Amino acid sequence: MRNPLPRVAAIHDLSGFGRCSLTVVIPILSTMGLEVCPLPTAVLSAHTGISGFKIFDLTSQLPDFIKHWADLGLKFDGIYSGFLGSAEQADMVSSFIDRFGGPDCLAVVDPVMADFGRLYASMPPEMIGEMRKLAQKAQVITPNITEAAFMLDRPVPSSLNEAEVKEWLKALADLGPAMPVITSLPLASRPDKSVVAAYNREDGRFWLAGRPQVPTQYHGTGDIFSSVLTGSLLQGDSLPVALDRSCQFVATAIRTTFGYSGLSHHEILLERALPTLFTPPESGGYDLMA
Repeated sequence: MRNPLPRVAAIHDLSGFGRCSLTVVIPILSTMGLEVCPLPTAVLSAHTGISGFKIFDLTSQLPDFIKHWADLGLKFDGIYSGFLGSAEQADMVSSFIDRFGGPDCLAVVDPVMADFGRLYASMPPEMIGEMRKLAQKAQVITPNITEAAFMLDRPVPSSLNEAEVKEWLKALADLGPAMPVITSLPLASRPDKSVVAAYNREDGRFWLAGRPQVPTQYHGTGDIFSSVLTGSLLQGDSLPVALDRSCQFVATAIRTTFGYSGLSHHEILLERALPTLFTPPESGGYDLMA
């Protein structure tokens, strides 16, 4: 019997405190009507932005987990990876895509490893090359601007114009993925907006989407964006509509949170925003780059 819900393998870490990774991936994709099968890459006491976090790497356990799924004959409509517990796990995710993927399976790789011009505290330098190789197996990748720069072996830019953005996206597509997406984009023509850009190699079109910036920073917004994008694409949305829905939800979650004072560690109040996933995207929320 065909699975009545699209099934997604979510290959991310589990952070006990701080809304990110599986603690946002599962509720978002479940709310969007998808069955989520989590494959934890590591267990953390709190996300890496919180001082003193403890991490337990699950690299040695993953082969047995994956073998059991293969023995069960599981099939997936989507495979979505994020934070990896070790550089060795990149090869495991690549093999997982080969084993469980196929022509009708959407593979999304969020190369979670860096932000604000530097690698996360738990990331070894070799993770950059491993994420670059893993991107070859994806249809969609969602690096932020720092991760995109590292994957392309370029300096992290303070600003880009639209022609430069298009060149960056094409260079990312040359790594393998048909639909690269760059988040946290410092677009010179839109300094007042939080901007994402994407390229669809199949039709040769480039897209921009974004929302007005709020003067604060929250952890987990990248995971939230990529999760909504993955869910939207699996629901059959076009790339620009999926971008727009993702930007709208992140903006709603940020604005919902920003009204409260005294929240620790800049956590997004995801639970308050989840019902808005059913809100139609705003008209004119995305643009075609000429």
